[in-house]
Amino acid sequence: MIVTCVQRGNYVYVYGEGNRQLCSQFGTLHGYTGSTFAVKRGDYVYVYDERNRLISSQFSK
Repeated sequence: MIVTCVQRGNYVYVYGEGNRQLCSQFGTLHGYTGSTFAVKRGDYVYVYDERNRLISSQFSK
């Protein structure tokens, strides 16, 4: 379960319960829920699950 996501420089850090880091991704944080997070890179938004697996990508100018 995703508890919080934090933008630090060019990276998004994803944390779970107990403040444990689950993963990180290059890009700009676009939003998150308890099970997914979205990162914007260039003209695309990429949505990942809590295990850092890509779920979808969408063009977003």
